Amino acid sequence: MKSEPDELSIDAALATQTIAWFGVRNYQARNFMRDTMRVGDGVLFYHSSCAEPGIAGIAEVASVAYPDDTQFESASKYFDPKATPENPRWFQVDIHAACKTRLLGLPEMRTCEALSDMLVLKKGSRLSITPVTANEWATIMGLLGK
Repeated sequence: MKSEPDELSIDAALATQTIAWFGVRNYQARNFMRDTMRVGDGVLFYHSSCAEPGIAGIAEVASVAYPDDTQFESASKYFDPKATPENPRWFQVDIHAACKTRLLGLPEMRTCEALSDMLVLKKGSRLSITPVTANEWATIMGLLGK
């Protein structure tokens, strides 16, 4: 799960412990979150749009997907006039921040053959949420010494 550190950093997430992951406004990312995330799933907390993008921490999914209330708030930058409480378009999950890690940056991840098919490393990939395979997770945990 990608977050811009000036909006939500791993340090801020750790201070809050459990946070709502709201504001996802891409259908494919929404579908990954809504349809495949389960309570207890591991999360790679990824800092994006910053000087050194990469994995900055580990978290876990703490809730099932539920409607993102910001879609109904007209003053919110995430407002969607086509969404209604009866027919929400956007969902969120809660995550529990577990720990900060050393920064595992894109250059290091790209040198690892076992991660060559990882969606976040694909050219042009801009999704804020992408699935991670069990092998990719194990490789990353090994790189992080976990």
